[in-house]
Amino acid sequence: MQASAKAPLSTLNSQILQLSGLRFGANLGVLAHERTAPQPIQVDAELNLGEQPALARDAHIGHVLDYRKVRQIIIDECTAEHTDLLESLLAKLCVRLMRLPGVLGVRIRVAKLEIFDDCEVAIRCDAGVW
Repeated sequence: MQASAKAPLSTLNSQILQLSGLRFGANLGVLAHERTAPQPIQVDAELNLGEQPALARDAHIGHVLDYRKVRQIIIDECTAEHTDLLESLLAKLCVRLMRLPGVLGVRIRVAKLEIFDDCEVAIRCDAGVW
């Protein structure tokens, strides 16, 4: 093969689906005031989809992981019921997202936005293959 000729690219390495800055209210926390009303949280998620075709076969949504579905799963898990600990919420999110077809790994970060005046509190976890 000549130096100027390139082999066709048939796959991309480790395609990652990212949702960043997803904000909504969730019933989360162990303090009395956290049990009475939802508080604002922010969720950032990365899903490792592994090697994917460089060129889509067509424009059919069924051939890819629909990020609308991922977004709704995150919201549903975080708002389904009161959760005491961020760690428990992270575990529920990781388990649910790892069940999606084609997902090899999940990175989730959940931040409580109004706990302190001078900072946010967040916890992140990784699951699966990275």
